[in-house]
Amino acid sequence: MTKLSQAIALATAMTAGLAITTTAQAEVEVAASAAVSNMYLWRGQDLGQDTNGTTGGVPAISGDLTVSASGAYAGVWTSSGDASNGQEYDLYVGYGMEAGEVALDISYWTYIYPGADNDDIADLHEIIASAAFKGASLGVYYNIDQDEDDQTDYFYTTLGYEYNQFSATYGIQTYSDTEDGDYSHINLSYAYNDNLSFTLSQIVSADLDEDENGLDRSPKVVVTYSLPIEL
Repeated sequence: MTKLSQAIALATAMTAGLAITTTAQAEVEVAASAAVSNMYLWRGQDLGQDTNGTTGGVPAISGDLTVSASGAYAGVWTSSGDASNGQEYDLYVGYGMEAGEVALDISYWTYIYPGADNDDIADLHEIIASAAFKGASLGVYYNIDQDEDDQTDYFYTTLGYEYNQFSATYGIQTYSDTEDGDYSHINLSYAYNDNLSFTLSQIVSADLDEDENGLDRSPKVVVTYSLPIEL
């Protein structure tokens, strides 16, 4: 599951699915899941490729644990499959709510790469705001390290639509320094059932040529099997 879809799902589940006890004390819920995928697809890119772009399609195993109550939630998400930066641990805290058919969510994420040599990626922080109305969604990812000299300034924005088992997401990655190479991508997904899903991802546009920024523009097919963990 992508971070945006996870945030939107939490925004809905945390508000609609949580019960309040008769003593007006919020009920705390703990949820966990695990997934395996043929690659780590991140914002249209296969993170299984090394810095030379010569290796791709490295399988990824991920898992998450979330504690929630009355719309507020916190948890950890971890994944393998990043050839350049190694093991990833994400810590997050957020709040989701519903107003009629509109679901809103805001969260803070810390991305930790203990084995990364690059200081720019070793520890990143984002604020993610998302909104969903019926099948449509909008997400904005803001890098809060923008004032630090050793960090790359960027925004990531997504537009999505979901209908039954089908969904489409258009993502735009923009950098304050144009030499980093802005790009956009589209993901088309099909959920065969609650556990098995398929995604076709394609880079739509990029400022730099493939040999200049190493951005692989070939279409990518991702197969993911996920399952909840009973606690």
